Amino acid sequence: MRNWIGFVWLLGLALAQTRGGELRVAVLAEPPVLDPTASTSQEIARMLYDNVLQGLVKFNEKGEIVPALAERWQGSPSSLTWTFYLRKGVRFHNGQPFTAEDVLFKFNRAKDPRSGHTHPEYYREIVAVEVKDPHTVVFRLRQPDQDFLFNLARPDSVIGPKGRVEEQRTQPLGTGPFRFVAWERGVGVRLERFEGYYEPGLPYLDRVFFRFLPDPNAQIAALRAGDIQVIGLGVSPENALVLQRDPNFKVISGVTTTEITAGMNHSRPPFNDLRVRRAIQHAVDKKALIEGVMLGYGTPIGSHRSPGERCYVDLSGYYPYDPAKAKALLQEAGFGPGNPLRFTFTLPAPYPYERRLGEAIAAQLAQIGVQARLEVVEWATWLSRVFRGADYQMTIIGHSEPHDIGIYANPGYYFRYDSPRFRELYARYLRTPDPEKACEGMKEMQRLLAQDAVNLWVMNAPYLAAMRKEVMGWWKDQPTPSLNVTRVYLAR
Repeated sequence: MRNWIGFVWLLGLALAQTRGGELRVAVLAEPPVLDPTASTSQEIARMLYDNVLQGLVKFNEKGEIVPALAERWQGSPSSLTWTFYLRKGVRFHNGQPFTAEDVLFKFNRAKDPRSGHTHPEYYREIVAVEVKDPHTVVFRLRQPDQDFLFNLARPDSVIGPKGRVEEQRTQPLGTGPFRFVAWERGVGVRLERFEGYYEPGLPYLDRVFFRFLPDPNAQIAALRAGDIQVIGLGVSPENALVLQRDPNFKVISGVTTTEITAGMNHSRPPFNDLRVRRAIQHAVDKKALIEGVMLGYGTPIGSHRSPGERCYVDLSGYYPYDPAKAKALLQEAGFGPGNPLRFTFTLPAPYPYERRLGEAIAAQLAQIGVQARLEVVEWATWLSRVFRGADYQMTIIGHSEPHDIGIYANPGYYFRYDSPRFRELYARYLRTPDPEKACEGMKEMQRLLAQDAVNLWVMNAPYLAAMRKEVMGWWKDQPTPSLNVTRVYLAR
């Protein structure tokens, strides 16, 4: 009798997850390319990670590392050799078989700093990639790497067909549940179900359209009109409260790994002066920002790590709100009533949280006599001028990639933070095989960043998405930037 009840329950579940239909999702910005190995724009990952493009392993909804193109893997006792056993019968969306040769090409390119692949530092400990047979690949490492498996789960580690590089930028070809159909410039990206997907019964949807809608008001209007069914992220807190009261819609409030960061350029005045950076910390009331701008959504942080991530240290009180202390530090650095601190604060146009928080930060700084001139730039300009060229004084952006504290070990990164001590700590962390000892190293890095007042870390951003009530199976949290629609369906 119990087995029969279980069968009926499973049958009901299968029937509930209806197949078919098109899902239309609003996203905030249009990325420069559609290949996450060619650009650090997280908009690429949000649309394509695990939907179209996959790696050997991936993150699930809980942030766990689970099988993707590798059905299992094994590390040696020394952690210097890793063997991956690939799924059999997997094909790319053009029908070409996926084999170990594709893996070999991918990671030989990824670890080559001259290849143009994003973040070659993730793969620098790989000495060799060896093909044992069409479905077995062995990685040999120079020394143990605490983050090796984590890095293989990142969007940077997705795998395309061997030899295909330039085409992936605009016509990505993968092995995921959806295949790429079209990139309509300035409009959106279209996907459709891949009938040859290796997981039986998935995906449920026929088609997905990611529509570029940077204006929050336009997003709400489109949602109410039925032109879209989902606002994928960045719903304003006040719109979230309004939609929660409407029975036709539902709002998802979850956690992210996004650190909203007011970045300071250490290679230019005035933020090459530690006293100025510390003054900025004391001058900003993060709790007031979260209450006033975000209506209570968000968690104050004091270093570059999110509360939901392992080895997090709460440093949100490291620089208490103290305008008098801020003024004293500025006076010490040569700024005061006769010579006020002036700088340009560059805000990215498509991101509402960052723009609103940036405006509020400038207002708080004005209370101690600091003059921040606000400059709003388009996303492509921000990526080229601020991120790649470090042509700015202060900016603000959400760093959504999980476990990315290693960016501070790169003095060429757009903060231009150059700390031999931090690089030493980070290298030691990576080489530490014991997870608990490695965790202590991670905490020490967070404390050093706070000590050096590298940036103003405002808050860990909430995940706020809104959708019509018939949309089912949407991820509640964002352990990695991914609007994953593999198991999303439209209830009827």
